[in-house]
Amino acid sequence: MRLLKRLFMLCFFLAILAASLLAWFAAMPLQLKSTPLDFTIESGMSLKKAATVMESAGVGFQDWQFHLFARALRQASAIKAGSYEVEAGITPWQLLQKLTRGDVSQGELLLVEGKTFRQLRAALDAHPDLRHDTAGMSDTEILQRIGATEVHPEGMFMPDTYLFNKNSSDVDVLRRAYKAMQTRFTREWENRDLSLPYKSPYEALIMASIVEKETGRPSDRPMVASVFVNRLRIGMLLQTDPTVIYGMGERYAGNIRKSDLTTDTPYNTYTRTGLPPTPIAMPGIAAIQAALNPPKSDKLFFVARGDGSSEFSRTLDEHNRAVAKYILKKGG
Repeated sequence: MRLLKRLFMLCFFLAILAASLLAWFAAMPLQLKSTPLDFTIESGMSLKKAATVMESAGVGFQDWQFHLFARALRQASAIKAGSYEVEAGITPWQLLQKLTRGDVSQGELLLVEGKTFRQLRAALDAHPDLRHDTAGMSDTEILQRIGATEVHPEGMFMPDTYLFNKNSSDVDVLRRAYKAMQTRFTREWENRDLSLPYKSPYEALIMASIVEKETGRPSDRPMVASVFVNRLRIGMLLQTDPTVIYGMGERYAGNIRKSDLTTDTPYNTYTRTGLPPTPIAMPGIAAIQAALNPPKSDKLFFVARGDGSSEFSRTLDEHNRAVAKYILKKGG
């Protein structure tokens, strides 16, 4: 009887000791290797493997300690995959709460209206928080990876700020941006002006990209779209410099010359009627809306005033006077 009592007391004191050690471990601030400290828990990773990853990253405990701690609290299967960021002062208890909540650290990527797909790829390649799975892929291979049916990537991605778990694949970000464009553009297309001269939704997207590149002031977008739609209706050359520049590719060095305007390419709207074969940049939602619902007007020309806004004209004579005033500085 005394032996059983002693064993009971020993177990009782051991339980108290274990609880005390557990409480001490839970509340002791971790000595991080650096701060902030990043690590990634992969999907399907066991608790022991996750603890090993954190130890290797420099969280400040041995993997078995955190493993036992989480199991004692019955949280072994509650840890969520993702990228995490921890800072000095965090305790094992706070870390466990962070892991079970899935309080992952996030990176962000801003896709800017008017940028080309080449510029988009450069931004992806330079982003420190992304996994660069598209490195070395052709544009065609990228489109296949994201499930796109188009053969050209230009204009197919919605400008916006995209948040993602750190160390996410750049393919995933591109897929989200592609699907966002499909969703938003389809919605706007369904509400379009049915009298527009576009033969397909893709032609409207091309027009939206031109409007995006030609607009210095957001309030001018609708009228810029109106001018180009009016020209398209009557078969008049669009004569827009951004398409010429796009067709020049890497040959463009910041200046466009008269010889560039007369050198024929599929994108030279000074030598070819109609729209170019593809978009020339990422259009934002405002440019898409302007291209799909431009105001009715009789304007066929516009010129930059020099303050970001444009002067719109009905006839060539009016346009020439505006050019003299704002470009050649001959007018009043």
